[in-house]
Amino acid sequence: MCLDNFFTGSRDNVKHLIGRANFEIIRHDVVEPILLEVDQIYHLACPASPVHYKFNPVKTIKTGVMGTLNMLGLAKRTKARFLLTSTSEVYGDPLVHPQTEDYWGNVNPIGERSCYDEGKRVAETLTFDYYREHGLEIRVARIFNTYGPRMALDDGRVVSNFVSQAIRGEPLTVYGDGSQTRSFQYVSDLVAGLVALMEGDHTGPFNIGNPGEFTVLQLAEMVKRVIPPKLPPGVKEPEIVYRENTSDDPKQRKPDITKAQTLLNWAPKVPLEEGLGPMIDEFKERICKKD
Repeated sequence: MCLDNFFTGSRDNVKHLIGRANFEIIRHDVVEPILLEVDQIYHLACPASPVHYKFNPVKTIKTGVMGTLNMLGLAKRTKARFLLTSTSEVYGDPLVHPQTEDYWGNVNPIGERSCYDEGKRVAETLTFDYYREHGLEIRVARIFNTYGPRMALDDGRVVSNFVSQAIRGEPLTVYGDGSQTRSFQYVSDLVAGLVALMEGDHTGPFNIGNPGEFTVLQLAEMVKRVIPPKLPPGVKEPEIVYRENTSDDPKQRKPDITKAQTLLNWAPKVPLEEGLGPMIDEFKERICKKD
């Protein structure tokens, strides 16, 4: 059973599953309670892009707090195993590099990003409180930057931004000087990590991310290198332009995944350049159809 309020998602993303006997989609906002019978809950609900969570910050933190409370309540009633997808944003602008799960973070509690950062930090608190107080079976994943097909074209995250801009013949927009680093994991690696966590015996939290570290400028240059053969006819190779950076943008981000490798026997398999190919193909198909 898939719950989605379609604030950032799209029904098109699951249209190939509609009609299958083992799949059901329900339009629902987890900020409101729901009565279901389940044995596992993957709680992924929350806008994860600054474009979306800055557009509606109060809704975002309500999803992180009230939505998590509702899903924990459902798990408690049905005795379901509960997996929370938290985020590397709980580390804020980290003073420790790379980030291990025992690092408590450096988060601005009143900044533009805090509706998401602090919402996820509270969600982790609630999840562990249900574990301690009610004996709930819990799993907590801290997801690092993820990319792949079916991301929203207006997602606002750096990989989807660059790919959309290149296909449309627009310059690639780099915020700041492009020296800030990120670690990018392909979506299939993330799914494998979440399933390994859910089916394993450890609560976490676990960093689920690709430890390959790239500057934003390196990513832009990689997109420029990979994309020319895939561009629509008449679209020229993109240039890079620079804009003022956004507030509280972390200067570096890289997961230490030793814990996941050791306890979950999980590690990412898809290199960044390899994963860009199918993403570019799928984005091109949608953008050309839309335009």
